[in-house]
Parts: sequence; C-alpha cells; structure tokens
Amino acid sequence: MDLATKYFNGIAWRYIDHTTGLEPMQSFAFDDTFSESVGKGLSPNVVRTWVHQHVVILGIHDSRLPYLNDGISLLTNERGYNAIVRNSGGLGVVLDQGVLNISLMFKGKTEVSIDEAFTVMYMLICKMFEDEDIDIHTHEIVHSYCPGKFDLSIDNKKFAGISQRRVRGGIAVQIYLCVEGSGSERALLMRDFYTRALKGEVTKFNYPHIDPTCMASLESLLGRPITVQDVMFKLLYAIKDLGGHLNTDAITADEWSRYEYYYDRMIVRNAKINAQLDYHDDSI
Repeated sequence: MDLATKYFNGIAWRYIDHTTGLEPMQSFAFDDTFSESVGKGLSPNVVRTWVHQHVVILGIHDSRLPYLNDGISLLTNERGYNAIVRNSGGLGVVLDQGVLNISLMFKGKTEVSIDEAFTVMYMLICKMFEDEDIDIHTHEIVHSYCPGKFDLSIDNKKFAGISQRRVRGGIAVQIYLCVEGSGSERALLMRDFYTRALKGEVTKFNYPHIDPTCMASLESLLGRPITVQDVMFKLLYAIKDLGGHLNTDAITADEWSRYEYYYDRMIVRNAKINAQLDYHDDSI
C-alpha cells in the first residue's frame, strides 16, 4: 500500500486552525494532546496549522550551548524575539507571521518508521505544490539552521524543515514553512545567535555553521507573492485531493484536561532552563 492510500484515501482528518491567539508553548502542548488522542483511538488523525510571531524555538542541544544566556540576550534584548525550548527534536528555528507551521498527528508506534512518518509530510507538501513549476528535494542542507535529512529545498535553497515526536501511541510530524519574507534574513539571525552563544568554543556537539544564502522563502523561490493563507488553502485542498475527509470537531473536555498537563510540562521545562541562566548570571 502506498503512503497516499494508507494515510489519506478514505481517512478522516480533523482540522484545527491555531494560526492566531496562541503562545508557542501552547502549540507544543496541543500537539502532544492530539497525539495522545489519536494514539488512544479517541480522535481521527489531526492536521493543525499554527503561526507565532517573533519567537525562536530552540532544541534541547541548544539549551546546552556554553554561552546560551548571551545568545538569548541577543535574541530578546537586541532583536526583539522571544525564545523557548521545544519538546521535539532538532535545533533552533525562527518563527514569525510569514512562517506557517503544520502538524500531522496519526497513530503509530514501532510499526511506523521514523523515515515513513517524515515521508508522509514530504508527500503532502509535494502534493500542495504540484501545480508549480518546481522540484522539491529532501536532503540535508548542511549550512542551514536546524539541518536534517528531511530538509525541503528548491534549487538547493532550504525553505522548510521537519521534526517529529511520539507520544503514547501517536506520532506528531511538524514542519515549518518559510512562506513570506526573507529566508536568508532569518538564517542570519540564527547565525548571529550561535556566534554569540558559542564564542568560538569547541563543543562535543557540532552546531551548524550557517550560510544565510542557502535558505529562502517560498515567495522568493516561486518568484511571485504567496501568503501563509494561500498555503493553508493548498494544504486543505491537497488532503481532499488525496482522498482525505476533513472535519472540524471541537476539542473535548478530556483533551482540555490533558492539554493542561502537557502545557504545565512545557512551562516546567523552560523554567528549569531559565533558572540555569539566572544561576549563570549570578556566578559571573
């Protein structure tokens, strides 16, 4: 069975639009909530769209940077960005109103490989842009921010990256799509962050050496205006074209309860990191 048939043809997908009004930590808590719902069979598959303004989402490895406090100070005090640490894999990424995030939540444990889960998202993105005169490739763009095997690029310029997280029988595959604005300017921000947070120190983990010219937005790659709203419509049409059945079922009382649990975990995770930063300040 091909992936389009397995995950979309005749399959129900519940659409959640969170493109306004949420804080970033809430988004990751919701993805964990819906992953558990799907994993337990309490919900059909979920597709969720979300947008956040002026925030850098850091990965776990970023939280171990030797001069993290200085890096975050650059983001918050000099560039006007907030910063949080997420609960899924990867390194730092830039989110703003020109970046669309899409999360797919579906059931799966060990029978669904990591590569298969990533490929479901890649296939969907290709379907969304099948009418464009472009070839979307998936391979690591080494000098991008948050480089990975499933970076999406056009003409070797990265416009999207994919991560995934598994929670209690559910899989959340998350992608950020640089739609509007300048991909290279976002990359320059992350290059400056790592420069400030590393200060030339050699670390066991290899943080990316970012070349801003290897990243771009979809509007620059397509050579025409395209908005986050345009891409959201492409997403919903693609799911329908693949045979998926969309609904907009409301969040249940049980889900709200579990969301509070996952949101509290995000708050605790970030509070621990902030406490470490405060300790570092006091010890200088």
